[in-house]
Amino acid sequence: MMAIHGLVYGMLLFMVASGLTLVFGMMGVLNLAHASFYMLGAYIAYSVTVITHSFWLSLLISPLIVAVLGMIIERFFLRRAHNRGHVAELLVTFGFFYILGELVRMIWGSNPLPVPAPVILQGDIPLLGGTYPVYRLFILFFSGIVLLALSLILKKTRVGILVRAAVSDAEMVDALGSNAPRLFMGVFGGGAALAALAGVIAAPFLSVYPSMGLDVLLDCFVVIVIGGFGSLFGALISAILIGELQSFGILWVPRLALVLQFLLMAIILVIRPTGLMGEKE
Repeated sequence: MMAIHGLVYGMLLFMVASGLTLVFGMMGVLNLAHASFYMLGAYIAYSVTVITHSFWLSLLISPLIVAVLGMIIERFFLRRAHNRGHVAELLVTFGFFYILGELVRMIWGSNPLPVPAPVILQGDIPLLGGTYPVYRLFILFFSGIVLLALSLILKKTRVGILVRAAVSDAEMVDALGSNAPRLFMGVFGGGAALAALAGVIAAPFLSVYPSMGLDVLLDCFVVIVIGGFGSLFGALISAILIGELQSFGILWVPRLALVLQFLLMAIILVIRPTGLMGEKE
């Protein structure tokens, strides 16, 4: 059961980190606001669920709203900071991390908010000689669909080919006639949507609270460092490793559980400085 717990959290973490690793790999932007998109997606899901009584509708509405917000931030704020270097980009995204956090507290308050799972996903089912929550299995199933969809988009569509090419050499993609700024804006919005989607899925599992973005931020950066910047498959492997490490670490050495992932990161970087699937430039 602990292995399944770790796999569930790992796949949830992958949904958050996948957008971040694409944005960083293609744009070179260490987007600290990414965790806020995850949190904002969960809060919007809460409001949509309360108003419409439909969790499924929040799966559609929340990522769309956050994607539009992400594209606005990239177009009118981040793009202007891009010419001033990575420090300016870092400061802009860091500022939005706190701005969005304070807006959430102003609108929804500071108390945790429950988001009920759909009736069909409530309860437990027999599994491996015990019982296991249906909703956690849904997280595993849904994140697998997201992984499959991302793989197909990146490998089988023209947009996906351009994104993968831009991750390797954005200047060459622009020189060959593609609209790189528009592509960057779309990827940034898509990354925000993925983070929001993970927030919606996480809401019934972890509840909704103001510091949920901060809680996932460190894990996300550990995932992309271990997996390799810009590598989606590396992010998948790394997220599962971190999920399993936290799951078994809490069981075996609870006092050191949070340290283990940083120890793993240090070992990986000593052996392979570019990460598991990263490539040398």
